[in-house]
Amino acid sequence: LIGRLMLDLPEEMGLIAVAVRQTQGKGRGGNVWLSPVGCALSTLHITIPLHSNLGQRIPFIQHLVSLAVVESVRSIPGYEDIELRVKWPNDIYYSDLMKLGGVLVNSTLIETTFHILIGFGFNVNNSNPTICINDLITKFNKEEGTKLKPLTADCLIARTVTVLERLIDIFQEKGPNGILPRYYKYWVHSGKQVRLHSEDGPTAWIVGIDDYGYLQVHEEGKGIQSVHPDGNSFDMLRNLIVPK
Repeated sequence: LIGRLMLDLPEEMGLIAVAVRQTQGKGRGGNVWLSPVGCALSTLHITIPLHSNLGQRIPFIQHLVSLAVVESVRSIPGYEDIELRVKWPNDIYYSDLMKLGGVLVNSTLIETTFHILIGFGFNVNNSNPTICINDLITKFNKEEGTKLKPLTADCLIARTVTVLERLIDIFQEKGPNGILPRYYKYWVHSGKQVRLHSEDGPTAWIVGIDDYGYLQVHEEGKGIQSVHPDGNSFDMLRNLIVPK
């Protein structure tokens, strides 16, 4: 529905579809995305000029959305220490332990404008199939003696979109360096090891992401290289390959 509407609306008009439940949710690589009641589920349409900082680095969109979801919670006074984090390239995690959300971005270039459809879903009030944000809040209250209130899906969708608008504005003005310090503050990968090429390939250490959103790793004797997933593994970080 939103894909059909997006080209018929005035450019300055925003467009978002919000679902209470999805029966045909999609993930990366054709995976099915489970969407029970209690998830925050939406698809957002935005436009990005090709000749802009973000237009030249479109893969960064998924990182900005993941960051916006995390900041939608952790920017609320009192909720700053809820252990919600980003996992490259497009996941939202509880610490580095368990996935509770994801982002899927589709882009279409028409003349000099990218039409971006951003699908995001994250668990707010459903403990299954993994864990949800309100579980983390309950756990935090027990451990810290606080009385933080549960959050709602509609509130967090609205906050995510608002934060995303600000992040896009900052990126357009300052490029990746305007965003990366905030991104690294919440990501799970600093100093972690990965294997290159195969499960028994050489070891490398994650150091950051480059100007185009690819992961940067340091392999001993070879310096820092940009890598991307091999396209086959379910775990996006299991096997990484160096582009030729």
